[in-house]
Amino acid sequence: MSKPVILTGLRANNNLHIGNYLGALLPIIDIANNRAGEFQINLFVPDLHSFTTPVDHSKLHKQIMENLRVYVAAGLPLDNASVYVYRQSYVPAHSELAWIIGCFTGFGELSRMTEFKDKSKRLGVEHIGAGQFNYPPLMAADILLYQAEYVPVGDDQRQNIEFTRNIAERMNSRFGKLFTVPKSVKEQSLFFAKDQSLRIRDLVDPTKKMSKSDETGRGVIFLNDKLDLVRKKIMSATTDSYGRIAYNPAEQAGLANLIDILGLFSGQTLGQVCKQYVGQSTYGPLKEATASAVVRFLETFQVKLADVNDKYLLEKLEASEAVMQDTANNTLLHVQKAVGLRPKK
Repeated sequence: MSKPVILTGLRANNNLHIGNYLGALLPIIDIANNRAGEFQINLFVPDLHSFTTPVDHSKLHKQIMENLRVYVAAGLPLDNASVYVYRQSYVPAHSELAWIIGCFTGFGELSRMTEFKDKSKRLGVEHIGAGQFNYPPLMAADILLYQAEYVPVGDDQRQNIEFTRNIAERMNSRFGKLFTVPKSVKEQSLFFAKDQSLRIRDLVDPTKKMSKSDETGRGVIFLNDKLDLVRKKIMSATTDSYGRIAYNPAEQAGLANLIDILGLFSGQTLGQVCKQYVGQSTYGPLKEATASAVVRFLETFQVKLADVNDKYLLEKLEASEAVMQDTANNTLLHVQKAVGLRPKK
């Protein structure tokens, strides 16, 4: 690959929501549309990772395709030759490289990963699948197979980027140059000019971020929600009993969340929204304005989603997966030779 690689993906275990749209889809689609001349863009659905959380296996394949349609509706340029769209499980080299990486990773190293530790404390080790424990080696394989330098991730995945860097340096030191070491978390943040502080919060419990794996879905606005349901969710959003609007995420998280959402979907700055609503003693007008802005956006977006050409999407998938197979297999063969699984010829 002659161009440096930007790689990113979203899980396929549930419908996507407005937080995914704003925080993950739009930034990478902006890069795909504006920087594909400089970079190769690898956008993939990490479907194997979906098994680390509860998933309806009878609907998984359909959900994968639906999420890909969301990317296209959001503006992913399928006609750009520098943009590749593929499914993780359709490139078997991911799994083999993950196994090899795992064999060069210490048990204690994986035990210290924050996500595994948090889930172990919350659910108990006996209720955690081995896939969760081995998540970091698979994510590292996802990145290293394609020699990706840039991987936009949320705060919860930053430790996995550092793990990937460490394992790449470790194996390069032992076996010679096998992998491109991804940029550091700091360099990634500077490259993507990402404001890590902004998060769309859950409408029912604004102390936590909006999550597509939420069991009830009451505090989540999914991109395919019916419009009357969207309005109902926002009008029912948790606020507070202070009786006066202020933008104070620590003390009035629910109101701050509504202000953020209104600004993002109305095209206004935070200052403009605050000037209009801060100091008011009733919360209804803010909720109504937020609901109307989100409904207007979703009304247009859902029309675009319905118009996605499934045949063209599948053709792009299959073409991309053929290229990714070749790239991944070349990297894997280089690793296999280095570790003694294939003869060095």
